[in-house]
Parts: sequence; C-alpha cells; structure tokens
Amino acid sequence: MIKKRNGDIIVTNQEQNRLLEKLYCTFSGRLLLKILTAPVISKTAGKLMDSPFSIIFIKIFIKNHNIDTSQYVMKKFRSYNEFFTRKVKPEKRPIDYRENHLISPCDAKLSVYRINRNSIFKIKNSLYRVADLLANDFMARRYDGGYCFIYRLEVDDYHRYCYIDSGLKTDNIFIKGELHTVNPIALKKYNIYKRNAREYTVLHTDNFGDVIQIEVGALMVGKICNYHGKHYFTKGEEKGMFQFGGSTIIQLFEKNRICPDMDILRNTKNGFETVVYYGEKTGTALNIK
Repeated sequence: MIKKRNGDIIVTNQEQNRLLEKLYCTFSGRLLLKILTAPVISKTAGKLMDSPFSIIFIKIFIKNHNIDTSQYVMKKFRSYNEFFTRKVKPEKRPIDYRENHLISPCDAKLSVYRINRNSIFKIKNSLYRVADLLANDFMARRYDGGYCFIYRLEVDDYHRYCYIDSGLKTDNIFIKGELHTVNPIALKKYNIYKRNAREYTVLHTDNFGDVIQIEVGALMVGKICNYHGKHYFTKGEEKGMFQFGGSTIIQLFEKNRICPDMDILRNTKNGFETVVYYGEKTGTALNIK
C-alpha cells in the first residue's frame, strides 16, 4: 500500500499485480522468468522501444496509465523510449534549494530504513545487506547507524533523476545482474536489489556527507543512463534517466548526517510507501561537528 504526503491511501495497479503473482509465484511463471530476465531479451526490448515502430505504444500507454501530459514537454516523439524519457516542465517539479533540506532525486514511492550495526535492513519481508548492494564489505561498514532511502519508480513515474545537493561525484561502478521487476510482489520470491544490474557512485555532498547512490535496473529496462563520470554537480542538476520500465534508486547516508521527515519514517514503519516527487523535501541535514 502507498500513502501520499497528505495521508491519502492509493493502491497499485491490480491487473499488473495479478500478472506478477503468476510470474513469481507459480512454477510455469518462474520458467518464463528464466527467459524474460536474460540480458539478450532486455537488449532486444530496448532496441524495439528505440525504433520508430514503437511509437504505436505511446497513446495506449498514456490512456492505460492516465498520464497527465500537461505536466510534460510534449512533442512529436520518434520512439517510445523518447516518450518514456520525456522531460517534465520545470514549474511542475520545483526544486527545494534550501541548503539544509534533503530532496528526492525523482518521482517515486519511498521507504526509509535505519541501517543497523550488521548492515541488515528489512524491505517487504526480505532481508538485505548493504554489502550485497555494493559488493564491498569495507565501504558498507561506513554506513552503520545511517539511513537507507529506497525510491521505487513505477512505469508511469517520471524517469529522470537529479542530484540532491552540490558536491563532487566519483566514477560510476557497474555491477552485472539479472533484471527483475521492482514491484513488491517480486520481493516475495527474489532478492531483486541484490540480483539486479545496478550502478553506484559516491556523492561527496556539501551538506549531507558522503552519500552512496545506487541506480537499479528492472525487468525489461534496457539501460541505466548516467550522464557523468567524475563530476562537480549542483543541487537539482539532472544526473541521469532510466529507459523503459520500472526502476529503483537507493541512497545510503552515514550516521548523524540527516534526519528523514517523520511522516516518511512513520509510513515505512506502518508498512506504507510514501509518494514523493523530484525536488521535494524528504529530510533535513544534521550539522553535527
């Protein structure tokens, strides 16, 4: 279940959920997943969605997902992927530029967890180690006592993402993996945040310490598109985008660096994800010397 910041509860796509139940919770479905999660299938789907033929899917997608096109820069798109990565009108996603305000990098459904001393946290009844995400035990230990922010993007969300502060980023590190959907139903059977292809970097931020940001690919997502290698960035500057499909961004914060907004912590504790938007406040910096 999902909550908006005003407290309204919304329910995810039930037809999609029933399909995913069959894929992840039946023997025949899991056999089909062996095929669907093969890298060649994802690459083939990506090429199809980059082709002029794919424009026939745009109107169907807009109708089925009730996309409010007035929020976006609409034009004559040359492919479905070009539409999928469409830009939002800047006034529709104002950036909170106050230095001590932590912002969401994207439109998403957010959950926030404390990282305990063993670097284990619970997401939808599955346990995950920070070290598994990074494939690096030493780096993971730096985040003991900090927070893990998990931003889950669905297909109808805006799929571009921005930097949450000003600072310097390191080079991107890519970890190969299988591509699975990020829908919560998949979490019942697969540790997708460990198995999925993902890319991460360390953001040396001005106000929130050293933040690790991880972009995670999903079922039928052809590409994680980060624009920069080592790079000086500014708050609200676009960092990258996901092509075709649902995806996830994970951020790790060190101990005593931030205080997440209480409504988000409360919703997570009660089993709800919180709807957040690109540039919206999600927490506050702790200026502890």
